[in-house]
Amino acid sequence: MKSEVVENQELIAQSVRDFAERNMRPYVREWDETQHFPVDLFHSLGELGLMGILVPEVYGGAGLGYQEYVTAIVELSKVDPAIGLSMAAHNSLCTNHILMFGNESQKQTYLPKLASGQWIGAWGLTEPNTGSDAGNMRTVAVKDGDYWVLNGSKNFITHGKSGNVAVVIARTGAAGDKRGATAFIIERGTKGFSAGRKEDKLGMRASETTELIFEDCRVHESNVLGEVGEGFVQALKILDGGRISIAALSLGTAIGAFEAALAYSKERQQFGKPISQFQGISFKLADMHTEIEAAKLLVYDAAARKDRHEKVTLQSATAKYYASEVSCRVSNEAVQIFGGYGFTKDYPVEKFYRDCKLCTIGEGTSEIQKLVISREILS
Repeated sequence: MKSEVVENQELIAQSVRDFAERNMRPYVREWDETQHFPVDLFHSLGELGLMGILVPEVYGGAGLGYQEYVTAIVELSKVDPAIGLSMAAHNSLCTNHILMFGNESQKQTYLPKLASGQWIGAWGLTEPNTGSDAGNMRTVAVKDGDYWVLNGSKNFITHGKSGNVAVVIARTGAAGDKRGATAFIIERGTKGFSAGRKEDKLGMRASETTELIFEDCRVHESNVLGEVGEGFVQALKILDGGRISIAALSLGTAIGAFEAALAYSKERQQFGKPISQFQGISFKLADMHTEIEAAKLLVYDAAARKDRHEKVTLQSATAKYYASEVSCRVSNEAVQIFGGYGFTKDYPVEKFYRDCKLCTIGEGTSEIQKLVISREILS
């Protein structure tokens, strides 16, 4: 089984690498500068099998595991972390929530469309006044006959405008009650459901981020995911896996920045020799390489444990925390190695430098990861 996974990883890595060079690298700067979300690219990723990589074949997915999934995110993120982020959000959050907690009818209805890339998924938990404090969310769902009526808003939602369907967590009980929230599947076009403003971001600009707004939005009870009151509990389980994907995104970002800096250090001449031959630069590269290798071990260990259906709360938080911080340190050093050119958009490292910061924030800040880690090791 292990050799089969390794073989799958190698095949996926080469396939995604080729795809990214052809279909992404020529457009990275344009997408970044215009904040263009390339919807057609994700349809193509669906054809490649990457939009339902964790979805069983019976629902039209690739039926692969987290180790293959991590490999795909890394390869995309080495070229454009924004694309890696969107692919990860689609798979880990919306699609995986339906896969893990949906009934058979919901799976049959939504998973084939999401896995094929025909539909793009969004996931709504964060609100303007409740980021890490999701238990006090203000988006409320009230039962009215066979329907639930939602009012409120979500923000920082990946694919909030372009997504065809969203999994949304709304409060159905008392604020702060861990059993007081419920997950709903809501399709774009549902009356009372709309996208708000699009965020103008520092980095990850080709990954669309918007508000979601609910104004007397009526959702049929058949679109409740799992049991009423289980939404927050479900969300925590989704985030366990989602953090592995952000760790992979961080790893790919770090590798992309490192590879660019390594190549540049061999080409850039100063005082009659490549700058890589100066100890000040070579030691930077040594540190970058070492931290990337350590992050890689944490990320793939968490993925392997997830594939074995082990509890991964500690491992996913550890991998996400360390890899995201490594991503920022490596990207910072990459800019330093490029010198003045690293501060310009003519070279790729300034974008890695901007993109990496999201990795320390999304799906739980570094501070929240420390909280999760400390609770797990002290329990």
